Amino acid sequence: MRLLNSCTWEMKEFVSDAHVPPYAILSHTWGSTEDECSFQEWQHLPAPAIKQKKGFQKIEYCCRQAAKDGLGCCIDKASSAELTETINSMFRWYRNAEICYAYLSDVSKLGRASTVHQKLERNRWFTRGWTLQELIAPAEVAFYSMDWDRIGTKSELSASISSITKIDASFLDSNNLMSASVAQRMSWAAHRETSRTEDIAYCLLGIFDVNMPLIYGEGMKAFQRLQEEIIKSYPMDYSLFAWGTAATRYSREITDPESLVGDKALEPEPSKDSDDLLDLLAESP
Repeated sequence: MRLLNSCTWEMKEFVSDAHVPPYAILSHTWGSTEDECSFQEWQHLPAPAIKQKKGFQKIEYCCRQAAKDGLGCCIDKASSAELTETINSMFRWYRNAEICYAYLSDVSKLGRASTVHQKLERNRWFTRGWTLQELIAPAEVAFYSMDWDRIGTKSELSASISSITKIDASFLDSNNLMSASVAQRMSWAAHRETSRTEDIAYCLLGIFDVNMPLIYGEGMKAFQRLQEEIIKSYPMDYSLFAWGTAATRYSREITDPESLVGDKALEPEPSKDSDDLLDLLAESP
């Protein structure tokens, strides 16, 4: 992984996790390609050109905050091998961060405390696929407005976050993630969006603790591959099969899970039967 020195602004690569110093990590929603700062641009463009890009501001805010917090990552998307390694490692990187700064670019200066929930509820950050793992994986997430005013932390805002995301507050702690069923975890991704079709599968790799190669251009086949990996990793959790259209899928006896591979849902959208299953799971001791 690469880290950006918050004081010198120099990029340094770390091959082994054992040598990685304490670091902060940024969670944000992407703007237009022209506005964001790419790894290649950071290497080759002069500083004045980089600073003119709109995406530079959130990097600057993040570095300043990291320096204040005593913490002193950039992906090369042009390399398919590095991109695959990065996305398969992303959950771990967020989990190991000292803190994650979530930059909410469409939240203006906050007024009364009663308006915090309303502004968070309408925020784009909570509708994107990639930000799901960026919310759950870190031990702590600090939310900042467009002007880098502190809104609060994941622990402080847990009630609002749970209400907005439909994620039980206990599962906002990644230490409890594995106790959530496959169906519960899949439900958290429902109604979230990604810019590329395949990313709705790739953004969930860490949530299910599975790995697979990235094949951009495969479309929704990526989600089918994800489900196949989930079946391999959770052979006794049949709640995945509620994610389809057959009304009795989760209640019938499943004798051969492999026979159902072709009958899986093609996207993380809950059906009525999966909603019923989640209700049953919630009622179970």
